Amino acid sequence: MEPIIRIDLEKIIRSGEPVIVELGCGQKKKAGRIGIDQVDLPGVDILADLEDGLSFLPDSSVDEIHCRSVLEHVKNFEKVMKEIVRVLKNDGRAHIFVPHFSNPHYYSDFTHIRFFGLYTFYYFVDAKYQLNRKVPHFYTDLRIRVLSQRLKFRSSFKVLNPIKKLLGRFFNMHPRLQEYYEENLCYMLPCHGIEIVFKRDR
Repeated sequence: MEPIIRIDLEKIIRSGEPVIVELGCGQKKKAGRIGIDQVDLPGVDILADLEDGLSFLPDSSVDEIHCRSVLEHVKNFEKVMKEIVRVLKNDGRAHIFVPHFSNPHYYSDFTHIRFFGLYTFYYFVDAKYQLNRKVPHFYTDLRIRVLSQRLKFRSSFKVLNPIKKLLGRFFNMHPRLQEYYEENLCYMLPCHGIEIVFKRDR
């Protein structure tokens, strides 16, 4: 899919103002962000398929990337991650939300092709910065530094949300509690998703 760019991207990048990109923005792009989506919807500034990369963005040109409920649809996850890291400035931040594998609604969407858990993004992290349970980091040379990771609890039954909020507050107190939750409790107390913030490490 050939990208269709509807804004003066070069002017925005050269302006000196923060460059904030929203991947998979849909119809709800926030003001001040460059909206990228493969579906032609109102508010989409760049019509492009993430599977093809972000070639229209120069290296180290973006201050923030926001991506919510998108990466579970991606086939080549490593390629998209490499593109995110490539375009981030050295002090840039990626703010990502993905569904947790215990989320029962995850399976209802036939376009979902990928699972996410606490350790998924840590396969791109050097061992010394990983969680207590280490995962292989030699599958790829891509390196990120995780700045924060939070489990998000939410229910479509709104009466349960105060309890879900308390669960989130408790398990997010420490990474070891998050790890204990995922190993032992996630199928009894399903998690809605994971919010993660990372930057490039190399």
